[in-house]
Amino acid sequence: MMFKQALIAGATSAVVLAGAAGATVAQEKAKVFLSMSYIGNDWQGEAANMVKAMAASKDMADKVDLQVQVSGPNAQKQIQQINAMVQAGAKAIVVYPISPTALNAAVKNACTKGVVVVAYDAAISEPCAYNVTIDQAEAGRVTAEWLAKRLNGKGNIVTITGVPGTSVDTERTKAAKDVFAKYPNIKIVNEAVGMWSQAVARTELSKILATRKWDEIDGLWMQVGCYTANTMQLEAGATPDKLKPCAGEGSNGGRIQMLPAGTEVEGANGTYKPMGAPRISYASPPYSGALALKLAVDKLNGKGIPQLTTLPLPLVTNETIKLCQEGTWVEMKAGCNAFKPSLVSNPGWFASIFSNETPQVGLNAALVGQPEY
Repeated sequence: MMFKQALIAGATSAVVLAGAAGATVAQEKAKVFLSMSYIGNDWQGEAANMVKAMAASKDMADKVDLQVQVSGPNAQKQIQQINAMVQAGAKAIVVYPISPTALNAAVKNACTKGVVVVAYDAAISEPCAYNVTIDQAEAGRVTAEWLAKRLNGKGNIVTITGVPGTSVDTERTKAAKDVFAKYPNIKIVNEAVGMWSQAVARTELSKILATRKWDEIDGLWMQVGCYTANTMQLEAGATPDKLKPCAGEGSNGGRIQMLPAGTEVEGANGTYKPMGAPRISYASPPYSGALALKLAVDKLNGKGIPQLTTLPLPLVTNETIKLCQEGTWVEMKAGCNAFKPSLVSNPGWFASIFSNETPQVGLNAALVGQPEY
């Protein structure tokens, strides 16, 4: 009888231990990697902050062990890193791909090992990958059309492109040039690679201005750099009412320049006077990486996610610019799309950070990687 009781007790202990082990497995965090390529601009750092904030949010903190690796603009290095992530036990990889095709073999290998791969902003063409992006061609087309109409279909323009080889740069630039080709009296007189960087844009514009005066330029199409172009014109003696129309990125400094002339905005060291700079401002929203992480975790938890998530294209003009006074979630949801310099001191910081799909991340997430909750 005692032997029988001992067997029962042993079996009960085994069940308890098995249950405890099962609980441990259930609570184990999924190893997720953020694979970044080129990071030499404000957008990439901001997007990475939002991914990290999403991982640190109450919805994710007990589910995700996020690790970050940077390859730079080197496809082979990014391939090597992705392969190493798979070998290290990655459950999901959130990736900014340097090329839409170069990573395909590595991505396919990851998928065959059960790893969920979600690309953000730039796309991956391997069918097993998931993509989260705006319509990049639409971004190029809409902004080019705005500039062509603003110039009444004629004039000399300068174009500053992005990071060569990425799907983002390729699609935007092609779409814009297709639009300009419809206007025989619009001429692209100078073109340069801007790497989506305000600093690089300044360097490239300075080279152009060494041989061409501002008076010989009628407008600009810049994937990043309108804020810098406006600043350089003012430095050269232009008055705010003579600024060249610029179709470009959603940097906060550029959007502050767009606010009506005569208004005053609180800055970090006094007031800032907007100038009604003629602009259309678009953006690849920096929250795309955070949303990619959220979708990857949904997939790991057995939920279905779309192969392609196309984000709304943020478009802001002088008629629709609206200042955020405090940068709260509620205020952004109500439609503000530019932040006071007293809240955001970096003019190259991107302002299109709001999405109903990512309530976990807001202003502090974009600035310092701190979630909303």
